Amino acid sequence: MVHPTRPRHSANMHITLRQLQIFEAVARHSSISRAAGELHLTQPAVSMQMKQLEEQIGLPLVEQIGKRLFLTEAGLELRIHAQRFALLSQELKTAMDQFRGLKRGFLRLAVVSTANYFLPPLIATLSERHPGMQISLQVANREEVLAALADNRTDLALTGQPPESADLVALPFKDNPLVVIAAPTHACAKLKEISLKRLARETFVVREPGSGTRAVIERHFAEMGVEYMPGCEFNTNEAIKQAVQAGLGVAVVSLQTIELELETRRLVVLPIEGFPIMRRWYVVHRSDKRLSAAATAFVDLLQAQQTAPAAGGLERAKPLPRQRVQGRGSRAARDGG
Repeated sequence: MVHPTRPRHSANMHITLRQLQIFEAVARHSSISRAAGELHLTQPAVSMQMKQLEEQIGLPLVEQIGKRLFLTEAGLELRIHAQRFALLSQELKTAMDQFRGLKRGFLRLAVVSTANYFLPPLIATLSERHPGMQISLQVANREEVLAALADNRTDLALTGQPPESADLVALPFKDNPLVVIAAPTHACAKLKEISLKRLARETFVVREPGSGTRAVIERHFAEMGVEYMPGCEFNTNEAIKQAVQAGLGVAVVSLQTIELELETRRLVVLPIEGFPIMRRWYVVHRSDKRLSAAATAFVDLLQAQQTAPAAGGLERAKPLPRQRVQGRGSRAARDGG
């Protein structure tokens, strides 16, 4: 627990970068224990650093009301500066890494779960080219990936849908067709052509709120003026596929996630009007972030995928232009992932 500290008037404040890092984590999580877990420290160690920081500043930075931790006005202001220090510290490390080249590079990636189906070979290629590079990978849904990007906890993000309200650079690198799947024994599996209205009578197995795939499905049906029936809700693609195989309904998934199931006839792609929905994969970074040599090497590797054949024998992806997503952006940028 962090206790309020009496103001101490000091001519100088001896604040360390480590204290600012700890404070930023506590502020972001609103929790001493979660911040300690992220930083691999004990809770007493985090509490001690917070107490020393308050003593140096001479103002209480946090207050505990019940079981919740809140920032004071001074704490809210300090959080802004702590985030700036974190960004500057990362930029300094990036600049020094560039002098060393890729012998000791470090790359932080945050990716949506669907990217797991094509990402491992790319990481293997990168590691083979640059054996000294270290890679930290976070796999989450779209909202969590974009939060990591906004908080500067990742260098690059892989997502299928660039956000609407952030100053980001989004580079498309791969097609991502969405298809409707069903079990081979499903009644619709025998049909040669299915309208969207007919499909809407089926129960859908869907991803959790915050998933980019679910957002696209909801938008697509809304634009077509058709309501659909969400049934079971799962937070992984594997669970979605297992549920569909078990006959719990139909689902919309990325074609790249079902190659094995199609080969073994455990799932089928339904011939639905208006499908596949053609989306794109994007590698995204903050526009104010200086990319390290490691991040630049990975972006170059991804961009080379533009000429590679898409999954399922679809038409090869055409080279795509660099896009900056700022403010609401264009419709193509918003719906492109």
